[in-house]
Amino acid sequence: MRVSHNRANAAYRGACFRCCSYNRRMVGYVFGGVAGAVASAAGYQTMSPKGQWYGRSLVGLPGGSRKLALTFDDGPNDPYTLRLLEVLRRHDVPATFFLIGRYVTKRPDIVRELINLGHAIGNHTFSHPNLIFASAGQTRRELEQCQQALADAVGVQCSLFRPPFGGRRPGTFRVARQLGLEPVMWRVTGWDWKAKGEDYIERKVCQQVRGGDVILLHDGGPNAFGADRSQTVTATDRLIARYKSQGYEFVTVAQMFQPAGG
Repeated sequence: MRVSHNRANAAYRGACFRCCSYNRRMVGYVFGGVAGAVASAAGYQTMSPKGQWYGRSLVGLPGGSRKLALTFDDGPNDPYTLRLLEVLRRHDVPATFFLIGRYVTKRPDIVRELINLGHAIGNHTFSHPNLIFASAGQTRRELEQCQQALADAVGVQCSLFRPPFGGRRPGTFRVARQLGLEPVMWRVTGWDWKAKGEDYIERKVCQQVRGGDVILLHDGGPNAFGADRSQTVTATDRLIARYKSQGYEFVTVAQMFQPAGG
């Protein structure tokens, strides 16, 4: 009987050990899966235009609004920024231009023309780095240098900021706000940097517009001054005509978020 009893105890202890080992493995799997999901979500938030984990940003009004805000990144860029200005003037539509500081120093006259025609400008850093890889000090220097370039060009400081590629990390928007800049992202993009033609750009935008949207397009390119944005110019002309005929109003980013009656 004693042998049977010892065997039973041994079997019980073995079962308990296996059960505990299984539970530990399962807990490890669960926590590992949660950690992986959190890391994946955090990575997604660094580039997601509508993500708000790393600080509040403007992306649009509630769906159904009859306002749309056209925004253009990576200028000023000769001749395509100037051609865009002709399209906007013909339709009597304002837009918001997020400008690269080193291009501003090259063509401050284009920036002055933007202001003279009633368009808004924003800070898009001085050299267009991906800020998810930049320290707080590096981010501050990029924004301050761009602010200085804009001030030298037009004599005023802008109040809007958009990170290159939409990339940011915890603290990026905090640095921007310390400098008096309001972060602006977007809800609609035409993917126009892919250079697939004006039909492609127009189709991409139309698939996403729900009203109250900040729309991202490009009048320049970060790699070289003079990037070909002729397709964006044509697509912009078509988009304005399309949505004005449907009763939409085009406004600057500041006008979109201005309180009613303000």
